[in-house]
Amino acid sequence: MVDKYRMDEQTMALRVAREFQDGMVVNLGVGIGTQCMNYVPEGREVVFQSENGALGLGPIVSSPDEADINLLNAGGQPASPMKGMCFFSHDESFVMIRGRHIDMVVLGGMEVSEKGDLANWALPGRGLGNIGGSMDLALGAKSVVVVMTHTTKSGKPKILKKCSLPLTAPECVDIIVTDIAFIRITDKGLVLEEIVPGWTVEEVQAVTEPRLIVSPDLKEVTL
Repeated sequence: MVDKYRMDEQTMALRVAREFQDGMVVNLGVGIGTQCMNYVPEGREVVFQSENGALGLGPIVSSPDEADINLLNAGGQPASPMKGMCFFSHDESFVMIRGRHIDMVVLGGMEVSEKGDLANWALPGRGLGNIGGSMDLALGAKSVVVVMTHTTKSGKPKILKKCSLPLTAPECVDIIVTDIAFIRITDKGLVLEEIVPGWTVEEVQAVTEPRLIVSPDLKEVTL
């Protein structure tokens, strides 16, 4: 399975962006999450909120000459402004989050459990982790999407029966997008809805600790 195709970060971001619905207010976490704003489906208006106090962030600026050092997303990348963009204090930003005014948040993950527990802020041996706004977002957003590689660099599963790392929040994750699969967390368990071309259900299950429920409508990942 080492040579099998896995989606790269841009392709994973593109797949996540398909979940953005017209009119949504979305918060994007650092890493792959921030790349999602570049792939909003045509015809959909999505308003991006940043916990550092901005509403209406546009796509990441690719040219340094066009970058505004005063306009950065949560990952510190230069972003473009959208019409009607506004700024506010940090505390007001978290009122929006804790008041459940954010429709969806996209976060990175180190581990996700079969119940939707998320661990994404600390690794043993690396000192204090970087909590950021993840804990508030994981519990405050109406829907939580985690985007991450399916396995660690050593090939161990990151989707587990029970997280071994310190939790960011319990039972908060709704959707997992990995480099080989699209999985929805339900009351009945983990439902495998999409699979990357070239992979079989058995191969995805082999690198997933909990039992996967195969959707009757299972299909290849489409972009």
